[in-house]
Amino acid sequence: MEEIKNEVEDKGYVTIDEFKSLQIRIGTILSSEAVEGADKLLKLMVDMGEEQPRQILSGIREYFGNGEELVGKQVAFAANLQPRIIRGHESNGMIMATGGGEEPLALLIPSEHVAAGSLIR
Repeated sequence: MEEIKNEVEDKGYVTIDEFKSLQIRIGTILSSEAVEGADKLLKLMVDMGEEQPRQILSGIREYFGNGEELVGKQVAFAANLQPRIIRGHESNGMIMATGGGEEPLALLIPSEHVAAGSLIR
């Protein structure tokens, strides 16, 4: 049993409870603008099905310019991360993507339109 536990720890596995603690939700991007003085940052306003849109900063500007093409898209976001101040702006979540660097960046987008704030399970 100890051998299995060590193998699990070595691979970086998380428990199902740890995974369930992360809320991944679909948000609709309402607006996008470049953060002044930051080459990589976009400030996104995102409808997560809440009373007010959320402000989320993301280092994806090199892939999307000022982000105009993102407006109206539904994308997966980590929704329950602790807020962070980045370049003087509060960020309340994290956009979910794959790739980047030398690879193309691909956002995680639902195959069908869903309600803003839908929980990914």
